[in-house]
Amino acid sequence: MLSSLDRAVPGTITDVAGLAVGHWTAPARSTGCTVVCCGPDGAVAACDVRGGAPGTRETDVLGPFGAVERAHAILLSGGSAFGLDAAGGVVRWLEEHGIGYATPYARVPIVPAAILYDLGVGDPAIRPDAAAGYAACAAASGEPPAEGNVGAGAGATVGKLFGLERAMKGGIGTASVRVGGVTVGALVAVNAIGDVFDGPTPLAGLRTPDGRALAGSVAALLAGQRPTRARPATATTIGVVATDVALDKLQTHLLARVAHDGLPRAIAPVHTGLDGDALFALATGTNPAAADATVLGAMAAEAVRAAIVRAIRAARGIPGFPSAADLARAASTA
Repeated sequence: MLSSLDRAVPGTITDVAGLAVGHWTAPARSTGCTVVCCGPDGAVAACDVRGGAPGTRETDVLGPFGAVERAHAILLSGGSAFGLDAAGGVVRWLEEHGIGYATPYARVPIVPAAILYDLGVGDPAIRPDAAAGYAACAAASGEPPAEGNVGAGAGATVGKLFGLERAMKGGIGTASVRVGGVTVGALVAVNAIGDVFDGPTPLAGLRTPDGRALAGSVAALLAGQRPTRARPATATTIGVVATDVALDKLQTHLLARVAHDGLPRAIAPVHTGLDGDALFALATGTNPAAADATVLGAMAAEAVRAAIVRAIRAARGIPGFPSAADLARAASTA
């Protein structure tokens, strides 16, 4: 059941005019990729990366001093570094549709990407590739995207500080916030090393050794337990936050930075040396309204927080990784 706060934040990233979302989910194991398409003209784009183990593509060009202002799609993918191959399929689909940065000899699609590590779930030889990225583009629409065990969230897990055997199922979620005629939406794939909370209520994360209840990752750390089984680059929360107002590149970069405030409101611990947390920001400029930067930042952080919660509430358990709903059901019948 959604909290009262999440009932007030029910929308999706496709509430931002000009965006379309498509998923590809592997049929043979829990992995996949998700693409956010920005339309023929693209959107002003930026990226902010936290944590010590990121996996990204074409993020340098999105910096405040990069020469390219607009991206034509953003890819979120499972498969760890192998999953970056899926961006090639996104590029091919965009090129076939005449979308890209105009150069004297060709249109070059700009497709930044971020990946998460899901190789510990099922057969690691199965991961998103160029064909998967192409299929995600072909499936993209402006309809509310599916949440939970789809796309980049298909193999996501959370609560991994003390090994996968005590972890739970993560997923992908989306939300939007509308204030004064301005919309901000978020789409987040939650594969965190830490636990996920809805306000003060723990939802999913590190389980007790018997697997029947939540143990609390931060409590375990503060009690002196050492996460000896955790490995760098095996966890990450990645996502996209977008607004319909016009922003310049620096303003979009600042929006990406402040959107990260939504992560610690829902995940703890977060931004660790084991995570590669990355958030992209997009400004489509389809709305002529002006937006106050402080209000826009507050909206972005709240949309990210709500999307994380929705990802966990929408997730379904898979063998070895119960969902938040599974644990809640078990507790109610104990």
